[in-house]
Amino acid sequence: MAQQNSFDIVSKVDLQEVDNALNQANKEIIQRYDFKGTKTHIDFNKKENEIIVVSDDDYKLKAVIEIIQNKMVKRGISLKALSYGQIEPAAGGTAKIKIGLQNGIDKYNARLIIKMIKDTKLKVQAQVMDEQVRVTGRDKDDLQTIIQMIRDADLKFAVQFVNYR
Repeated sequence: MAQQNSFDIVSKVDLQEVDNALNQANKEIIQRYDFKGTKTHIDFNKKENEIIVVSDDDYKLKAVIEIIQNKMVKRGISLKALSYGQIEPAAGGTAKIKIGLQNGIDKYNARLIIKMIKDTKLKVQAQVMDEQVRVTGRDKDDLQTIIQMIRDADLKFAVQFVNYR
């Protein structure tokens, strides 16, 4: 029997890299003149997979978000992995926003990926396993074609490819 090759499509972020990017963002905020004397700070809740940004007003909040995005990109974290909540008023006349980190592929997006794979008519099988999609097939070239197709697709979430065997 011929050997089966496979890989997994996942969507997760390295929390240590996120933590490092947020530490760099905090350092930049402390050093910048336009943030001197403000109530601006960034909190990272690893258990909830969310970042909470608090600042004096909407404009400073948007500037902090831009700093965070720049640091994340430099650390190799896709901005598609961030989901932004609404800007809401907080205590003391400040504004805050919650930024969620994507961890795992939900069922709807997993079905979307599987449909894309089946539409290629290649001899591969795709199945949902927890919060990831496993693709198996005999021909490694078919698997490489699937990987390239998913990279080229404009998905609304970040994807990585792991366990390529």
